[in-house]
Amino acid sequence: MIARLRVAQLRGHELRTSAIVIAQVWRSPGGKQAGVARLLRAVDVRPVDEKMGRDAGALLAKSRTDDPIDATVVLVARSGDRILTSDPDDIGRLASSSGKKLAIVPC
Repeated sequence: MIARLRVAQLRGHELRTSAIVIAQVWRSPGGKQAGVARLLRAVDVRPVDEKMGRDAGALLAKSRTDDPIDATVVLVARSGDRILTSDPDDIGRLASSSGKKLAIVPC
């Protein structure tokens, strides 16, 4: 995944995510996250505040899915964006429910 994101970065694509996604990928103790940390310098990391939490909950209800992290990813995306995901089915349902035109890229 890091390699794919690096290529996107080198091609000038805007990289954006929500802060809670960092918790999902930041799992190795003892400095093993150096690659992720370097990549994050080029990523627009959006905070998850109360409004986003409420919006994520509403989107989950509308899409009939249950992963708030996935919902925040869709919320920070803009129409025309690509979302790289290991869960294309739920992200696709969330994207459809959001009304945004997003390309879902399974990985």
